Amino acid sequence: MKEIVKPIKDSWILKSVQKHLLEDFDTGRRNYTIFQVGKATMLRVSDVLKLEKEDVFDERGRVKRNAYTIDKKTGKRNILYLKPVERDLEDYIIWLEEYQREHPSCNVHSSKWLFPSFTRPNKHIDGKRYYMIMHKVGETLNVNYLGTHTMRKTGAYLVYEQTGHNIALVMKLLNHSSEQMTLAYLGLDQDYRENTLDTINFG
Repeated sequence: MKEIVKPIKDSWILKSVQKHLLEDFDTGRRNYTIFQVGKATMLRVSDVLKLEKEDVFDERGRVKRNAYTIDKKTGKRNILYLKPVERDLEDYIIWLEEYQREHPSCNVHSSKWLFPSFTRPNKHIDGKRYYMIMHKVGETLNVNYLGTHTMRKTGAYLVYEQTGHNIALVMKLLNHSSEQMTLAYLGLDQDYRENTLDTINFG
């Protein structure tokens, strides 16, 4: 049976997921930063994981204002606004440098990948591995709807809620072709139907 991945709507659960991603693994800072970047940019996990350092950092090592990528699934161009995760990325790259200094044979800071595999730094972490990380956090918290799409869906849901349900903006951020697709993706299509029906006077 296909697992249902939902956005995190509860702020306590969101903070708990972030805490466990950061603290429960040797590679916690990387795992946490993947989640933060995915949530803020709303990229698909495959596109987050294939980011290179030069996509995100300029020649002086500063976080760029925008990154430019091509959506792997749709082929559409993405312009990523990085300011919401600037501090996370700065903290992460410092941590990555320190990790390599303490583990000289693990060339994670030297890797071109923003989120390298710590067993094979010449490759980026793959989606299957990140799914296992999210699944473990879900088991720890007894939350059964976490997966690799959690960060993208959560970011989209937060924008939807905090912009007064601006579905058109969320649709654009997700590169979706219709509002109906976006509502279904967020699991809000049924909520939308019921809330709309609540406003109808059936006599």
